[in-house]
Amino acid sequence: MAEYRRFSAGNQEEKEFEEKVVQVNRVSKKTKGGNRISFSVLTVVGDKKGKVGVGLGKAPDVVSGIKKGLRQAKKGMIEVPIKGTTIPHEIRIKRGAAKILLKPAPPGTGVKAGGAVRVVVEAAGIKDIVSKIMGSNNKINNVYATLEALKQLKTKRVKE
Repeated sequence: MAEYRRFSAGNQEEKEFEEKVVQVNRVSKKTKGGNRISFSVLTVVGDKKGKVGVGLGKAPDVVSGIKKGLRQAKKGMIEVPIKGTTIPHEIRIKRGAAKILLKPAPPGTGVKAGGAVRVVVEAAGIKDIVSKIMGSNNKINNVYATLEALKQLKTKRVKE
């Protein structure tokens, strides 16, 4: 899990989003002229204040794949309701073969989550959470299932 940041020579400004590369897959296609190799890059972008997005970029080289993935992740960002340092309620989600359980945790617990879920919740700014990945070991499916679970979180409305 490498973290990539782009800085130009004279422009040392702070990034507004944390960008993480979760997985790089090398894929090849059989053609008449031989094998055509390309890369599939899964990226996660978040501002650590409740916004997070996931992108899958495919390109002939890794750097272009990362750029595409980050662009897609920023385009499809969602707002996550955060209650203090955790999530408002427990949620179970099944997306494809991936099953994810997210549970709120008391302050000081930290992020008790597997790799794919951990990256998404940390990018969203959730500091205390307990999670379990059941079903699929596929990182792409688990990341998308986590995003779906965070999308379905609701906050309690207070009547005035």
